[in-house]
Amino acid sequence: MSISGIASTAFSGMRAQTARVGAIASNIANSSTSGFAKLSTSFTSVEPGGVQASVNQTDSDIDPATELTDLIEAEQSYKANAVVFETGADMWEMLMSIKRD
Repeated sequence: MSISGIASTAFSGMRAQTARVGAIASNIANSSTSGFAKLSTSFTSVEPGGVQASVNQTDSDIDPATELTDLIEAEQSYKANAVVFETGADMWEMLMSIKRD
């Protein structure tokens, strides 16, 4: 996988986790709203690498503890993808430095 592929894959993970956080925030904000349908996020692998998030309504009840746990997990996943993105950028910079020398 190329460095641009690594960055693209990491960026897709960050976008997917952003969608997940949006769904969680909506669930928490509307937990006491009558008739609100809980939002659930699912992830699908995409070619040549990466992930795509889909947000759908479900019939499940909203549990604030589960939502907060999911929020923590989404935050950690976002941070992990950001580190991969930064590492790819650092590798690219190092390769360009070697090429110049």
